[in-house]
Amino acid sequence: MGTTPSRRWALGATGMVAALVLTGCAGGGDTDDASELSVYIDSNPSSTALWDAIVDAYAEVNPDVTLTVETHPAGGEGDNLIKTRLSTGDMNDMLWYNSGSLLQALNPDQQFIDFSDEEWADKLDPNFVKAVSTDEGLYGPPVGASFAGGITYNKDVYAELGLSVPTTWDEFMANAQAVTDAGLVGVIQSYGDAWTSQVPVLGDFFNVTAADADWAEQYTAGEAKFADEPAVAGFQHLQDFQDAGLLNRDFASASYDDAVRMLAEGEGAHYPMLTQNVIEAVGANYPDALESIGVFPIPGPDADTNGLTVWMPNGVYVPKTTEGAKLDAVKEFLAWLVTPESCEVQGAATTLGGPFVVDGCDVPADAAPLVAEMQPYFDEGRTAVALEFLSAIKGPSLEQITVEVGSGIRPAADGAALYDQDVIKQAKQLGLDW
Repeated sequence: MGTTPSRRWALGATGMVAALVLTGCAGGGDTDDASELSVYIDSNPSSTALWDAIVDAYAEVNPDVTLTVETHPAGGEGDNLIKTRLSTGDMNDMLWYNSGSLLQALNPDQQFIDFSDEEWADKLDPNFVKAVSTDEGLYGPPVGASFAGGITYNKDVYAELGLSVPTTWDEFMANAQAVTDAGLVGVIQSYGDAWTSQVPVLGDFFNVTAADADWAEQYTAGEAKFADEPAVAGFQHLQDFQDAGLLNRDFASASYDDAVRMLAEGEGAHYPMLTQNVIEAVGANYPDALESIGVFPIPGPDADTNGLTVWMPNGVYVPKTTEGAKLDAVKEFLAWLVTPESCEVQGAATTLGGPFVVDGCDVPADAAPLVAEMQPYFDEGRTAVALEFLSAIKGPSLEQITVEVGSGIRPAADGAALYDQDVIKQAKQLGLDW
């Protein structure tokens, strides 16, 4: 999940590759010339646009160093190329790649340099530290910002109906019912794009960890299940929407674009979704509505433990083949990446879906208001990293199951139990003893 969501959720963006962005060149770790540094990134246009800006800015900060960027395909093909380069010692000086479980799959303790002793390590958000660390080290700083999975909502509708932001599930359901009673859509759903149905489950993970801090570890060990409390609540939320009659009539066929339009135009009040996606879509198609769109966490049973489930940006990792004077130059670059000046460059080059995860990096004044609304949750420590950053286990059928539960085809308890079966094959593929 860089500045855009991780590849599971990423949306495309336009951007021109600068002259310094190279493709098809050899790995950067094969030369000791500290005046030339190379980083390996994915070929998503939004990624290259972001790194174009970083390249240009760093050239002004340190004109003695030429930073070049090489791209690889996204997805599985890119993963295979990365693993091949690491195994053959042919990786570039730096790798920009997912944090969390996908990083863990690269065996960072053996492949990358530990930066836990660097001064900038103490500036990183604890969630990001968790996503780029093992028991043996911390492996890189972020490039990009966070985003969240929560309830995006239309603040104008809330103002018209005199509603307050809810902090418990019962309060939220009461708000959604009030919206429905007013002739609007209480909860927008878009099962025509099945992937969108997962957010009420994935975005509820803050509440899972609030109830059981060790749940992710137990889940990876095959000991915790979605069919049991507290994780079954995410599936129950989908059933609650359906049982209460809160959904748009076309929920089964509505697309993501349809849902964004309903939210932006005030046809509906609530849309469980990732903040990055909503900001990009509303900003591109309904820019005048950005001021009206807010976000709050998927509420749990207790207002005292109300908080956001967040996704972390990519990290920049340095293979152990980067040594000597070149490593010194890389360390200087990494230290610059976590400065407010660097964050300002990043914020101007991309659409932010949430706050930065570096102390001292403020939300830009021109960011969508929704981003500023998320900042207090970070400042107060009321965030939890999404499950995918803690466990590699995610079954392939989740979106089909959540559509069935959300459509009233399958009860929440049955859907959660079915998903517990869905993940077994992947756990075995990962070599876990289930």
